[in-house]
Amino acid sequence: MIEVSGVWKLFGDASEAALAAIRSEGIGKSEVLERFNVVVGVADVNLDVQRGEIFCVMGLSGSGKSTLVRHFNRLLDPTAGSITIDGTDVTALSPTALRSFRNKTIGMVFQNFALLPHRSVIDNVAMPLEIRGVNKNARLRQAASILDVVELGAWGNKFAHELSGGMQQRVGLARALAADPDVLLMDEPFSALDPLIRRQLQDEFVRLSASLKKTTVFITHDLDEAVRVGDRIAIMRDGRVVQIGTAEDIVMNPADDYVADFVAGISRLKIMRAHAVMQTIDAWQASGGSLTADAPRQPADEPLSTLITLAIDNDSPIVIEEDGRDVGVVTRSDILRTIIEGAEVS
Repeated sequence: MIEVSGVWKLFGDASEAALAAIRSEGIGKSEVLERFNVVVGVADVNLDVQRGEIFCVMGLSGSGKSTLVRHFNRLLDPTAGSITIDGTDVTALSPTALRSFRNKTIGMVFQNFALLPHRSVIDNVAMPLEIRGVNKNARLRQAASILDVVELGAWGNKFAHELSGGMQQRVGLARALAADPDVLLMDEPFSALDPLIRRQLQDEFVRLSASLKKTTVFITHDLDEAVRVGDRIAIMRDGRVVQIGTAEDIVMNPADDYVADFVAGISRLKIMRAHAVMQTIDAWQASGGSLTADAPRQPADEPLSTLITLAIDNDSPIVIEEDGRDVGVVTRSDILRTIIEGAEVS
């Protein structure tokens, strides 16, 4: 759905000369700043986002994650590289075509809600359709329908200041969804909320994303949030993408010491699945193991926490299934070994 190829963003009057020096001399970010007074925001980023995927981009402050996502709807123009969304080269769009593309294809949810205080909730939600030229009755019907989806149907005639922070963020999400965009860009949308409200909205967003089948690029600095909502995660540092993978991939096989330190505090209980813990059926049987008819069975993508609960209540190994066939076995020893190794890494 989204293809990012060789994207650079340099800030400063001498950005072209600085990029040429980076390519020819291999100079780093600090030398670019010293020699050219140019800041490297995004450095040679390449990534793909699949249709219907929640793709998290994360990193510390200054890593380039928010700068990168602003290229997808061309709030920023890249210094070099290309961005294609559903077959459209975003970097080649004229100003008129870009406005239409933003309105019809991309919805954005901001950290600070960005609701218009003089408009009611339903008018805020209907605004993208108003910009598109949809008549008033039709856009209000669509806005009311989306408010029901985010469970704010009774609040349409209220104003933003009458809603809690969590409710305002739901309105922001509803506004992004009202125009039925193909792609959602979410820039740390829940970071300003209290922890309990944040978790509730994370769960609600995952549910909505699955039901509405939206392709989402989700920016966050919170690894727990990325693990909770993301199908895949890209970790950025100094404008570069250091590693892309599932949470399990990144925690189990960090690309370098930076990523290893970044994920050291995450519990394996949150991210590991049965397929990463199991022995294969062949290996189990070769070691003399046998399966009983009453052995509990779980799918290969079942989380480790579920296996732990089953292992407490069952003496027999847990049979792991995939595509309707037995593919592996998980014993209590397998689970304990995984937990101990995870504690040693942390």
